[in-house]
Amino acid sequence: MKKKFDSIRFYHPEEVNPAIRFIMRHPMMKLLLHYSLPNISDEKIQQIVGDIHSIEDFQKFIIYPSIKNVLKASSDGFTISGAENLNKKESYLFISNHRDILLDTCLLNFALLEKGLNLTASVIGDNLVQRDLYLILAKLNRNFFVKRSAAPRELLENSKLLSEYIFQLLTSENRSVWIAQREGRAKDGNDFTQAGVLKMISMFDEQSKPCQYFKKLKVVPVSISYELDPTDKLKVEKMCADHLNQEKHKNEDFLNIMTGVSGQKKRIHLHFGKIEDEIYTDIENSVSNSNKQIQKLAEVLTKKIVEGYKLWPSNYIAADLLKNSTLYSKYYTEQEKQFFIKRMNLSIVKNNHCMNQALLEMYANPVFNKLNL
Repeated sequence: MKKKFDSIRFYHPEEVNPAIRFIMRHPMMKLLLHYSLPNISDEKIQQIVGDIHSIEDFQKFIIYPSIKNVLKASSDGFTISGAENLNKKESYLFISNHRDILLDTCLLNFALLEKGLNLTASVIGDNLVQRDLYLILAKLNRNFFVKRSAAPRELLENSKLLSEYIFQLLTSENRSVWIAQREGRAKDGNDFTQAGVLKMISMFDEQSKPCQYFKKLKVVPVSISYELDPTDKLKVEKMCADHLNQEKHKNEDFLNIMTGVSGQKKRIHLHFGKIEDEIYTDIENSVSNSNKQIQKLAEVLTKKIVEGYKLWPSNYIAADLLKNSTLYSKYYTEQEKQFFIKRMNLSIVKNNHCMNQALLEMYANPVFNKLNL
């Protein structure tokens, strides 16, 4: 009999080794392994793969060293704050802003592993796993799936199943869960929590008031800040293409993943925020309607995620260029400004007003959002 969550879940331990052996023949997998484990012979790689019998093994021996290499090759360092508020024995619902298709969750788990904390399962769209290799790698990375396109009834049933699975992972299996605060990445730099995402999460227990339910799930707002976004050109091209109603390219997601991994990011910071118990109490006391409670909680999450931003020189430079001012000049050097302008001119067509405006807004909006708290 088919088990309840089989259509959306990641691998059970006994499924891991057969899955990784199956994809070992794929050229892309071989590249990943050689990148993750440089200067190691094929024979040794085969031995390592043979010893992988769980997702924990796969993350520890393949993904963790791979992310270390990514950070070494394409960043100027990765810093973490707020982890001291997390308990190693607890599971958490991490609700995060979303900048990079792959790296956001990889870096979160990297941070958790570095701090000895409970690693996460992650919700991703099924549109990202249309090929067998991507599906297997996603399941090996403890991803589970939300449907992005289907008939309304099917989408509703999937949402209910997803909500129940999230609850089971957090409460019965003590497994932390990551989910983006909104559907898709915030290409314009505006990180606003969608009430619909919170409503979906709470579907499993419609008897409880939302604040009681989310307090039980131990929600942690997460903010990730990249000094440079290697996919910025792709994002502004997409925004301007959407403006012209151009269709999505079939390899668009793959191009974004590869560019995000290999492109220069400079510094990266990840912050674990905190929602105090009294915030839930205040919301419950101010509004009794469940939908209004969810909306209020979405506003709180937005505020907490924005508060957790690490603002970089690139953000302040873009804000000044956008406003044709020097208001934030104390936060960057002239050399940093000229570098940003040169990179921007290389990334976009100089006389393309839509792309120029979109790129500046993408980097500047975190500054404006933080000022408007």
